Amino acid sequence: MTQDELKTLVGRAALDYVAPGSVVGVGTGSTVDKFIDALGQELVKNPGRIAGAVSSSVRSTERLLALGVKVLPAEEVSSLAVYVDGADEINHQGDMIKGGGAALTREKIVADLAERFVCIADESKLVQTLGHFPLPVEVIPMAAAQVIRRFEGLGAQARVREGVTTDNGNVIVDVSGLQISQPAQMESDVNQWPGVVTVGIFSRNKAAVCLLGTADGVKTLSF
Repeated sequence: MTQDELKTLVGRAALDYVAPGSVVGVGTGSTVDKFIDALGQELVKNPGRIAGAVSSSVRSTERLLALGVKVLPAEEVSSLAVYVDGADEINHQGDMIKGGGAALTREKIVADLAERFVCIADESKLVQTLGHFPLPVEVIPMAAAQVIRRFEGLGAQARVREGVTTDNGNVIVDVSGLQISQPAQMESDVNQWPGVVTVGIFSRNKAAVCLLGTADGVKTLSF
């Protein structure tokens, strides 16, 4: 199966975790697009399948609205049963690196509203140790150089992602050369640096379930 077919497979599988009539948290990215498409197909057959969605990005909001899904502002929702999103990397404990699509801050906000994070990914995203995928960090522009120097002091390489401004008006610093053996500690530490909006380590808001697309079908990992 192609990577696109694997994404379609897990996008459809995620529907089983969405309770009928509920408000669902929706992430961002190409795999989530498959979930949104599957949701749209369900709504054709059953318009009341969900009550609405809380979206983590402008991109996902536009896609949901185009399918007729009511999108609620996060500030109007006190809790969600489920948040469905992808990952750039996920380890065997459910910790993730996210932010390849530059929506990490809003993703983390919506994930924090949810009782359960359902990660959808193809098998190439499962790793032993996080860090092969460059770690995205959303940074206030005036702090970018300072944040880059701090990562270089840790022996990593960091650079501002060219041509990218987040939905919040900030920049993304991508960090390579890390071996993140203690994701929770690094998430906590980097989030304290002045100018960092959030780091793309999802350990505090890690996955409860990962639906992994494989050549043999969907493999379910629970954490």
